[in-house]
Order: sequence, then structure tokens, then C-alpha cells
Amino acid sequence: MAIERIGILTGGGDCPGLNAVIRAAVRVAIARYGWQVFGIEDAFNGLVDLDYRSPRGNRWLELGDVRGIIEHGGTILGTSNRSDPFQFVTPGVEGTTDVSDRVMENYAKMKLDAVISIGGDGSMLIAQRFIEKGMKIVGVPKTIDNDLAGTDQTFGFDTALNVATEAIDRIRDTAESHDRVMIVEVMGRDAGFIALHAGLAGGADAILIPEIPYRVQPLAQMLMERRESGKHYSIIVVAEGARPVDGDPSVLEHRLGEMPRLMGAAHRLAHQLGELTDADMRVTVLGHIQRGGSPSAFDRVLGTRFGEAAAHLVAQEKFGQMVSLRGGSIVAVPIAEAVATPKRVDPNGELVTTAREIGIRLGDGTTPATIRPMP
Repeated sequence: MAIERIGILTGGGDCPGLNAVIRAAVRVAIARYGWQVFGIEDAFNGLVDLDYRSPRGNRWLELGDVRGIIEHGGTILGTSNRSDPFQFVTPGVEGTTDVSDRVMENYAKMKLDAVISIGGDGSMLIAQRFIEKGMKIVGVPKTIDNDLAGTDQTFGFDTALNVATEAIDRIRDTAESHDRVMIVEVMGRDAGFIALHAGLAGGADAILIPEIPYRVQPLAQMLMERRESGKHYSIIVVAEGARPVDGDPSVLEHRLGEMPRLMGAAHRLAHQLGELTDADMRVTVLGHIQRGGSPSAFDRVLGTRFGEAAAHLVAQEKFGQMVSLRGGSIVAVPIAEAVATPKRVDPNGELVTTAREIGIRLGDGTTPATIRPMP
């Protein structure tokens, strides 16, 4: 088939590096292949309703539209984590509706030959369902959580990690000045990659991740041991999805058509520790500052590589594939494979073992017994 028109959209939460992907994909599509590129507004909302209007609006993109955007956070196309056409939430209407057929009709009405869908695990699941309905899609993996299988790393993760690490560095100064226990909550949903990496980079004393349920008593004991040894402050990094043994993650609310909003893990831990120790504790929730702001150089480069590769996959008609970083190279993997199994921190993996060996507590009471020999 001859490719003439493609669409491009960003779905799920915003993420540093989205504009780098859009810029590269549009430039290759127009300058290399001579295609028209339709910017679909707010994930699939722009195909649910072709008259969908926001400050950006659905529009045909030109090279000038992507000039000077690589350094900007967010996305020029807008995004949404409430736009699953298979469970669409219509304001004022109770429940959800399957409007996927309407999306397919509008896809045909716009005479689109393919769509580049940029998103995380939820967005890729939606993309896979549309592939099964006949839409020609190429995927690009994005999420600060780094929890999408099929790729060594998603763009956005490096920026979020740098933000979290810098925050821990700053919080350490006030912790030391006031002899306090500082509990820092980071994002990541059900995956502990941000917490584990930022905790290691920031020199945390304990790191709590969803993959390793924690017990409060060993953490309280750690704080008392540190104080007795003359270490009067401590840093605990907590993933938002962390949970105690035999407990559940802390959920703020669960809106119709959305994933549960996780919040409160750090405050819950502070309350639990407060019942076992008289330490002066403070909680800092980093929240959405990890998702905004200018992307790191790594994420700009990775996003650019992903966007360029996605355009070439469309040209090669390799639909149903997702671009991926593997072993330093960009390759294509089936979207179905990428969403088959969520990627999580391996509780027995090298990075967790490294954390234990250097004395970082993971909340389960385990402490290093021997020095691990180098392979």
C-alpha cells in the first residue's frame, strides 16, 4: 500500500520527551516520505470526535509546528488518561460506552493509512485492541515509571529519576540540619524503578518498593540503631505503590474509567513509624514535578531515536510493532508482546542485591550477610 496520510497521538500521563518523539516522527514523515501528518488531540479523543476542540485542536501538522519543541516538557498534542474508547466516559452519562467503532469510522473518514501511538502500558493495550479491529498502528513506549515490557528503558524515566535524585539531595540538607527522618514519596505506580534508582543515587537509608512488601518494625529498629550509632537523620524513599505486608497500596480515589489514584504511602509509613519511635519525621511527596519540565539530554535523544524509527516502521508497513531500546539499539517488538506481562523490579535482581549489600534497607527486615563475589 502507498502511505500518504498518517496520524500521531500521545496517550496517558504526560511525560518528558514526548515532544522530541513528535518532532522526529513528523520531520521524517514529511521531509523524508512526503506524508501528511494529522495531529490527533488528547489521545484518542480526537478520533472519537473529529470536531473535538481544545486550545490545540486536531490539525494537520507542518514542519514549523515541531520547530523548537524538543526542549519543552508536556506534549503539543495534549494527552489524556480518560480516553479509552472501549470504556469511554461521557460527561453527564452514567457508566462507560464502547465508542471504538466510531473511532474506526473517523479513522477511515480522515483517510489515515496508519497511526503512531505514543504511550505507556495502558495506551499500548488500547492500541493493541484497535490493531485487532483493523487499525494500522506503530507504537512508541513512554512512561516515567519504566514499567513497559519489551524495552530496556522508556523515555521519561531518566528525567523523572534526575528530578527525584536532586530532590533527595536537597532534602538531605534539611534532614541533617534538623536531625530528622525525611520520608520522600516518588511516583511509579505498581513498579519501583524510580524509587530504587533514585534511592540508590540519592544515598537513601531505606527504599520501599511495591515489589517487596515492608514491615514497620525493622524500619523502626533501623532508625533507633542509626541514632544510637550517632547518625541522627535518615532518608527513606517510598514508591507511591509501596504497601505493608498483608496490606494494600494507599489509594486516594478510583474514578470511573481511570486507574486508581495512588497517594498516601509516605504519610501512612510516617504514622506507622510514629507509633514505634519518637523520631522527628517529615514527609515530602514529589508528585507531578517528576513528570514536568525540560527532558534530560538522554530522554531527548531516546525520544528522537524512537520517533525516527517509528516513522520508518510505518514506511516499511510493520504495523502492530513498537519501537524498543534493547542493548543500546533501536529494534521493533510486537505490541502484543510488550503488553503481555508488566515489567516490575526483580526482588532478587542485581540492583536490589546491590542496595542490600551497601546497607540500604528494603523494608522486609533482610540485611546483607555476606559480600557478593564478582562474577
